[in-house]
Amino acid sequence: MDIPAIETHDLVKTFGTTRALDGFSLRVETGTVAGFLGPNGSGKSTAIRVLLGMLRADSGDARVLGLDPWADAVTIHRRIAYVPGDTNLWPTLTGGEIIDVLTRMRGGADSRRRDELLERFELDPTKKARTYSKGNRQKVALVAALSSDAELYLLDEPTSGLDPLMEAVFTDEIRRLRDRGATILLSSHILAEVEKLCDTVTIIRSGRDVETGTLAQLRHLTRSSVRATTSAPARGLMSLEGVHDLTHDDGRLVFDVDNTSIAPVLNALAGLDVENLTITPPSLEELFLRHYGDTLDESASAPAATGEAEELKTR
Repeated sequence: MDIPAIETHDLVKTFGTTRALDGFSLRVETGTVAGFLGPNGSGKSTAIRVLLGMLRADSGDARVLGLDPWADAVTIHRRIAYVPGDTNLWPTLTGGEIIDVLTRMRGGADSRRRDELLERFELDPTKKARTYSKGNRQKVALVAALSSDAELYLLDEPTSGLDPLMEAVFTDEIRRLRDRGATILLSSHILAEVEKLCDTVTIIRSGRDVETGTLAQLRHLTRSSVRATTSAPARGLMSLEGVHDLTHDDGRLVFDVDNTSIAPVLNALAGLDVENLTITPPSLEELFLRHYGDTLDESASAPAATGEAEELKTR
């Protein structure tokens, strides 16, 4: 039986009176791209820092590549690559010098691959780091990570500061890593990014894993939107289980339907002389808002209440 690349059980991490992780569990199979979704302050970065051995959990168990991230951090770091969401660089070194330093820690990088990435991300490696914008600082971390032959990539909001063109380059590179069998944990709040790249998704809320599964498995949590044009009255649809918010205006039908009720709805529509029909499956954004929509305003107005804000205060 293959050992998962990442496996945690019931992790708890507190900062003062705040529980940044509250019984968090995660499993990432080798060779997969796992999405890690949650708003700022939900515990994503705290969990990743535990996996990196930068923080020690108060309780629970964590394994990275079969090893204890706290006791075996040095060994693990030789086998992984990490990109933080906010990259701080040595200001007097050039981008190229920093990439060399970072890749040397993992045994060096393929120079041809490094040059290819510099070109793709349009990064000038001869400039001092102090002259770089946030996006260019992020590119330095990405080039250093992606040019290494790591087994596991921990990417914490890796596209922060990148423009859409560079985000597209990042997407291509992650697909390339996946094709060669690397394992990737992609922490993000950019739902389209996760939807395009990930095999599985774990949603974290207030330090707890609230849902885990493939995109197909998680989409059952939301409703599909249906639009149709018919020439017959749609009274029968209103009584069907799973149909919500139906409006009927001059033959145009608009309603939501639970995914488990799509088959009987289609059967009912078949008898209504449907002229056109569109069914839009739920997006990951809808799924995300289902879990977090009631707390987004609160978290935005009171960031200091989150565990990760508390963590920053203690460092």
